[in-house]
Amino acid sequence: MSTVIFVPARYASSRYPGKPLVKIRGKSDGDKTLIHRSWEAAKAVDGVDAVYILTDDARIEAEALSFGGEVIMTTGAARNGTERCAEAVDKLGFDPDIIVNLQGDSPLTPAWFVEDLIQAMRRDTAIMVATPVLECDETTLDGFLADRKNGLVGGTTAVMNAHNDALYFSKEVLPYVAPDKPKDRQPRVYHHVGIYGYRPKALRTYLTAPEGELETAEGLEQLRFLEAGIPIKCVEVDGRGHEFWELNNPIDLARIENILKRR
Repeated sequence: MSTVIFVPARYASSRYPGKPLVKIRGKSDGDKTLIHRSWEAAKAVDGVDAVYILTDDARIEAEALSFGGEVIMTTGAARNGTERCAEAVDKLGFDPDIIVNLQGDSPLTPAWFVEDLIQAMRRDTAIMVATPVLECDETTLDGFLADRKNGLVGGTTAVMNAHNDALYFSKEVLPYVAPDKPKDRQPRVYHHVGIYGYRPKALRTYLTAPEGELETAEGLEQLRFLEAGIPIKCVEVDGRGHEFWELNNPIDLARIENILKRR
């Protein structure tokens, strides 16, 4: 099955303007922009035919070309990464079997997260949309709870049924974690990893579906699929001891640099 990875990147982020061009310092490879490190994460994935950076901004295009990235320019009409991916499919000139959206703020994404997602969609061709989830360890969960306590919108959590079909995604920590309950009796909380696998048909349906109340309230693009009745398969991945965090707010920059140093 043909597979491409799209890395959508938007300059005009409401929470962090210019985020794709922010420099991130690694342990031994100096400063690289966020979009550069996210592209490197995409290029490390096995079994992929091509990687494209999607943007409507000439500054991001110039940065991508400077490190050898292939760019598909999209219009400014796209309101989120999924809409940008849907627009880019029509510019490819062919329909890949699987389109992966590895968002441009996820430089710590291990290659096997994406590989496991692709394998799940290759095994079950009925899956129209899939996304990885990672069970929160104590450190990650404490980080989520601390962000919410401080009024920050950080990572996203996922709630699934017994068949790993998504029930809901939220910027709140779900399910509820009672602070007075012993840790061994607390419910499992799953970190939604900001990656999606789509079939071309699902992307085109997404463009015709209206933005629903839940998508608007949470600011989470994937909820449009659920509100339109399109199921999302959650693929549980193993962190293998690697810390995972997205660059959502300026405060996350130090977290990510510290994780890179520990690696």
